[in-house]
Amino acid sequence: MRRDKVVATPEEALAGARDGASFAVGGFGLSGIPNVLIRALYDSGVTGIGVVSNNCGVDGGGLGVLLAAGRIARVTASYIGDNKEFARQYLGGELEVELTPQGSLAERLRAGGAGIPAFYTPAGVGTPVADGGLPLRHHPDGSVAVASAPKEVREFDGRPYVLEHGIRTDFALVRAAKGDCYGNLVFAKAARNFNPLAAMAGRITVAEVEELTELDPDEVHLPGVFVQRVLVLTREQAADKAIEKRTTSAPPAGEGTVS
Repeated sequence: MRRDKVVATPEEALAGARDGASFAVGGFGLSGIPNVLIRALYDSGVTGIGVVSNNCGVDGGGLGVLLAAGRIARVTASYIGDNKEFARQYLGGELEVELTPQGSLAERLRAGGAGIPAFYTPAGVGTPVADGGLPLRHHPDGSVAVASAPKEVREFDGRPYVLEHGIRTDFALVRAAKGDCYGNLVFAKAARNFNPLAAMAGRITVAEVEELTELDPDEVHLPGVFVQRVLVLTREQAADKAIEKRTTSAPPAGEGTVS
């Protein structure tokens, strides 16, 4: 196995990416997303890809850039959120979407990386997640073209559990605060959300890191065995972090004004 995993350019980091490939992508909303790698994937021109991520970015940001360009064919995610283009493509029959409970998605990524093909969970029992019928794809008129199939449900200690399958993808794209040349990674605060799990699921995992440094083994969040390529960001790239929503509500009348 290659010891020094540092690559020189985003193009080298994404070598082998092709039309129809699948990608696990870290981040939550716009927090901890691999911005540089997403932009490089856009610039590469690949299309028809499958994406596994907690969500699909926002309009004009993150994975939303690939989505708006019509490059994504299938999404496995926990929610659509405020991404109007995501909703439009899904409801208009342009995009196949597998919605899955957030905890189940996290465990499916972890299980795939750990070599566990499937597991049972109580999440989704008694709902269309287990019973089937969730729309995967719509017709242009909004009617359901393809629905999810029922999943196996089995009882353990008197309680029903649904069978979920682990996820493996061709590539994983993640962002870390620190990394070393062997691919060991440290994530900062909320960026330590879906990034380690997405990294585990990729057959080829590419990490963009804000700082390349030596790491104390006790501070490593994700061991380098899961990472094949490391792209070191410039200072400007590392500082470029979008904010999804600066405020959650309008300030009360009179606040923030100068008389």
